[in-house]
Amino acid sequence: MLIHKILSSKEKSGVLTIEPSASVAQAAEILASNRIGSVVVSQDGGDTAAGILSERDIVRELAKGGSGCLTQPVSKYMTTDLVTSTSKATVEEILTQMTEGRFRHMPIVEDGKMIGLVTLGDLVKAQLSVLAMEKKALEGMIMGH
Repeated sequence: MLIHKILSSKEKSGVLTIEPSASVAQAAEILASNRIGSVVVSQDGGDTAAGILSERDIVRELAKGGSGCLTQPVSKYMTTDLVTSTSKATVEEILTQMTEGRFRHMPIVEDGKMIGLVTLGDLVKAQLSVLAMEKKALEGMIMGH
């Protein structure tokens, strides 16, 4: 399955972003209120990604330095070495990249512009759907339908 199918099936289109100067507390509020695990950091409203800040990034900093990190800008703690892909990539390709890189969120970029974000959960859901279809087809063949 190609990533563009996953993007088109997502309930919300686009990518939720935050400014690099926003506080970590503001980012945490966005994560909590939207029930998401990461937010893309963008200086231009979402066309390009300067970085990504995840729940794990925040928890790691809280453990290191306490609640003082909540007043700091997200740019201080965001991951800037982003791995991105295109909508033409396959689920298997991105699952491999996420597993090897140990991350759960990947921006999807076309012609230099961010068009979406896929999560590990999105990819697993897509794989389970494919497996269910294959199972049904095999059962049909066995039963002679």
